[in-house]
Amino acid sequence: MKLEIARGLFLVAALSVASIAAAAWHEPGTQVISQSEQGASPASAQVRTESSARPDHDLLLFIFSLSQGVGPKG
Repeated sequence: MKLEIARGLFLVAALSVASIAAAAWHEPGTQVISQSEQGASPASAQVRTESSARPDHDLLLFIFSLSQGVGPKG
């Protein structure tokens, strides 16, 4: 088999694999979800939003200590 034929077949195979991968790749678009689709009542949604998130100061201190490194002391 000539080198040009093998190179052409390889190019066709690579393009077909790329085309199949592009066709199979599906990213869902943005959608508006209505409340009837969620199946939740307005009261349960209100209860969830009332709880506030508090920062964990111990975790922030831990991350700060990790960023300081363990270099030589002295």
